[in-house]
Amino acid sequence: MNKRQRIAEENTILLNLWQQSQAGDSLAFCQLADKQYRTLFNYACNFTTDKEFIKDSIQELLIHIWEKRQNINIQFVTIYFLKALRNQLLQEFRRNAPHSLLDIDEIGQLSDYQTIETEIEQNELYSENQVKVRAALNELPRRQKEAVFLKYFEGMDNEQIADLMQVNRQSVANLLFKAISSLKHQMHTVSHLLVLIIPFYW
Repeated sequence: MNKRQRIAEENTILLNLWQQSQAGDSLAFCQLADKQYRTLFNYACNFTTDKEFIKDSIQELLIHIWEKRQNINIQFVTIYFLKALRNQLLQEFRRNAPHSLLDIDEIGQLSDYQTIETEIEQNELYSENQVKVRAALNELPRRQKEAVFLKYFEGMDNEQIADLMQVNRQSVANLLFKAISSLKHQMHTVSHLLVLIIPFYW
């Protein structure tokens, strides 16, 4: 089963849980929230390193979605949750700390970025380079890092990323091109590893 098939199968499972949730099944919604939590947390790390703020934001989002569930139409569950979280985070930044929007791109090391670590650890042959790859990814500007996360760790296509990030498709392609170019420059000694974990298929 390739990655796209796996994502489609996972979405079918999530949609089933969502439909049960819409019907009032709170247990199904808890299962759905549990499946989405790690992805939501890792994605939010692209915007802030404040773990408690992220946890509170996710909790607030989940409560909002549960309360409004009957009026929400979802086709791709993960995309909807990520987009909703992104909008919520940016609204919070604008409302409570406008200056933080200027500082986001300066964020260096991101904590609890387990998704990247998991992807790299799938092949033990390259375990000695894990720290180097994670460090290189964390040095990318925030929007490039966000695009890479959505593309290569969530399996979204450029149109889906453009919709989520509220930019056009060409802007997504540009962000990914710049990110890969930067990573290859930083990681020239392990460029073979980059080819394996970040394939050129956009």
